Amino acid sequence: MDRFTGFPDAALDFYDDLELDNTKSFWESHKHVYDEAVRLPMLALTAALADEFGPAKVFRPYRDVRFAKDKTPYKNHQGAIVQVGSATGYYVEVGSPGVRVSGGYYHAGGPDLSRIRRAIDVAHSGEELERIVAELRRDGFEVRGDQLKTFPRGYPPDHPRIDLLRYRSMSMAKSYGFENLHTADLLDRVRDDWRALRPLVEWVRARVDVLG
Repeated sequence: MDRFTGFPDAALDFYDDLELDNTKSFWESHKHVYDEAVRLPMLALTAALADEFGPAKVFRPYRDVRFAKDKTPYKNHQGAIVQVGSATGYYVEVGSPGVRVSGGYYHAGGPDLSRIRRAIDVAHSGEELERIVAELRRDGFEVRGDQLKTFPRGYPPDHPRIDLLRYRSMSMAKSYGFENLHTADLLDRVRDDWRALRPLVEWVRARVDVLG
């Protein structure tokens, strides 16, 4: 595996062009650009992080359009995840807006979501999560996720942590734009932010089914 040296301009150009022409013919004529400018650097980036965080899954570029209204066949970004628990882990992606990192839980199933909500409900563990989220916000992260408009069944609407209880999925994300995109310094930045996200990821991991 080659050493990570950043994502070249060709990666951004590829996704800019793909947004204008998301077709099989464009993909087939530019697949070599994707392989060299997007996929190989992402593999190098995640390989350099693997010793500390674990091996990553680099997602396929093809969209699942079976039940989607949008039938464009290819994703407009390249993502990778280090999964440490059930729908829980560290994430990084590159696309035309640049690079974004995040960490948390994604699409938690019924039993896992129930465990997370019970932990939020309990004062000790719920207040711990509040402190983690507040510290990450101070560090420039934003809360993202699928959130109920009302409140989950079994919890009062005036619960002191009702905003956290509403989430069906929750991650803390930070967008870099194009900063450090073309240099090896991006590796250090992703590593530092994944380290900052570790308390959140470990909080969730302790409360969901851990992968065997």
